[in-house]
Amino acid sequence: MALSVSKSADRGAAKTARFVERLIRGISPRNFRIELWDGTSFAPDANQFHRYTWKINNPDALRTVFSSPNRQLALGEAYLRGDFDIEGDIEAAFPLSDHLIRKEWSLSEKLFFAGFLAESILLTGDPRTRLRQLLGEPHSKRRDRHVISYHYDVSNDFYKLWLDQNMVYSCAHFQDFSDDLETAQVQRMELICSKLGLRPGERLLDIGCGWGGLIMHAARNYGVEAVGITISEAQASLAESRIRRAGLSTKCRVDRLDYRDIGKAGVFDKVASIGMVEHVGAVNLRTYFQKAFQALRAGGLFLLSGIGKIGSQTVNSQPTFTDVYVFPDGELPPIATTLSSAEESGFEVRDVENFREHYDFTTRHWLRRLEANAQRARELVGEERYRIWRLYLAGSAYYFQKGWLGLYQTLLFKGSEGERFSFGT
Repeated sequence: MALSVSKSADRGAAKTARFVERLIRGISPRNFRIELWDGTSFAPDANQFHRYTWKINNPDALRTVFSSPNRQLALGEAYLRGDFDIEGDIEAAFPLSDHLIRKEWSLSEKLFFAGFLAESILLTGDPRTRLRQLLGEPHSKRRDRHVISYHYDVSNDFYKLWLDQNMVYSCAHFQDFSDDLETAQVQRMELICSKLGLRPGERLLDIGCGWGGLIMHAARNYGVEAVGITISEAQASLAESRIRRAGLSTKCRVDRLDYRDIGKAGVFDKVASIGMVEHVGAVNLRTYFQKAFQALRAGGLFLLSGIGKIGSQTVNSQPTFTDVYVFPDGELPPIATTLSSAEESGFEVRDVENFREHYDFTTRHWLRRLEANAQRARELVGEERYRIWRLYLAGSAYYFQKGWLGLYQTLLFKGSEGERFSFGT
């Protein structure tokens, strides 16, 4: 490998360079550059396209990561602190991240680097401390309100920077992968409305309606009476404003309701819940489906869309970066778990699709738009929050691309004895 040592290299940089050299053995071909704080660098392999540069800015950064019992979280936190930087294609850095997380040392390597690792250890804090700052028991109404506020009440202007003009914060549908994000999000809303078979005069409920994109689209284009519910104050306020400006106040509204209280909104012909089930938690899935079942008239349809771990993936025994910094209390149960809860609550499963590739493309669009507006994002939410979202979006794209996560769209039917659903014209 091509190592360029800075003329001003200090003793710590020389030790770190030797550590890095051992660390990246086995990564081939190497399509990235490594730079240490003193200018020492490792070039990409010959004839490899230079995808990104991993900058190690702190002499203690690698010691911190490899002394932590939770390397995945430690790597993310090192990036947040600025101990590491990724210049260029951050998604392309995730294979390196996987290598660092899974790296196991031989006995000779442990002996060789024992002194280096023990020299100056800056252990990351216990992630449970940060999670304990949330109010209430996990998945209680009080705690859910706090968690939703943490993620969504960041800044509406921040989300506007990288979402589409309808502010749809869920998987788009690309009829062609050259489609732009605006087109693909409209196509997804059209697909949802079509799957539900919406007709003029019907009542539609959107559980977890975000900034109101779907209910506005359905009311405007399908003549339904649409109600959205959310517990995010920022989302509700902006959705209400958008509905008024669009002249749709007589056709749709947003209620500040927890999903456990949707009975207050009445009974509906069709129900949708897009990108909200991830917040429910496995312990509350039955309650979630029972509440949706009760809100739906007999013969009605419920379209559910949510992320799920592929069933073969093991459950993390430690909090992940996303658990601590992005979606506290978020859970991604496999589709089999979700469908079992739906059926146990009385629903009949009519259709299931996996839009994994579409979410891969969606998160890449979001990431590029965020990066293109990096300076404004930092002004709105600060450097750390910008880094959190940049890392989260890049990681999401990578996990969907690898097939470790799926985006499942499920159509559920509420029947009654002797009744069958038929598509009308």
